[in-house]
Amino acid sequence: MSNALTRFSCTAFLGVGVVASGSLQHVVTTVKDALSDRELTQLLIFNDSTGKPIDVDFRGKTDDVLKRLGEQFGDSSSTEVNHQTTRRVGRPKLGVVSGEVTLLPRHWEWLKCQPGGASVTLRKLIDEARRAGEQQSTIRESQEATYNFMTAMAGDFHQYEEALRALYAGDLDRFYHFIDDWAPDIRNHVKRLAANAFPEENL
Repeated sequence: MSNALTRFSCTAFLGVGVVASGSLQHVVTTVKDALSDRELTQLLIFNDSTGKPIDVDFRGKTDDVLKRLGEQFGDSSSTEVNHQTTRRVGRPKLGVVSGEVTLLPRHWEWLKCQPGGASVTLRKLIDEARRAGEQQSTIRESQEATYNFMTAMAGDFHQYEEALRALYAGDLDRFYHFIDDWAPDIRNHVKRLAANAFPEENL
């Protein structure tokens, strides 16, 4: 089976209840065996990474459905194998690379006063900036996935707009308060998607 159908997690909802969760291959196989054709037309499957629905054509047998999905998402297995093989050959280069840095005199004076000198200080500053950028990127991705799912499944729920405002304001307590009386499976999935949506100091 195509690696494309097992490389990301998804969750299937029938109404406000979860009926299956796991890889796309697992979810499709499970619901195809368990649900009627009529129920399958009402089923919504969401990508857990993006919060967006996945369009699945359930016509035919399970193998037919999986084959179409494999073609839809593409098979990245050969690319991944080649990439892994390439990385295993030889040892990575661990040396430093020199380059030109242009700073104002006051910047050089400050760097010279730092423990370890200019090079060590610059490397630390860059690493800190990268970590901060990665955290912000993770927060944005989690917020976006939560927004996508909430819009599709909870757009008419009580305090939906208030919950969205709390999500983007980074207010975890208020966010949980506003979604507290939502359908349990919807609420729990929203919390799962929003797990990385708030700054660490709020967790």
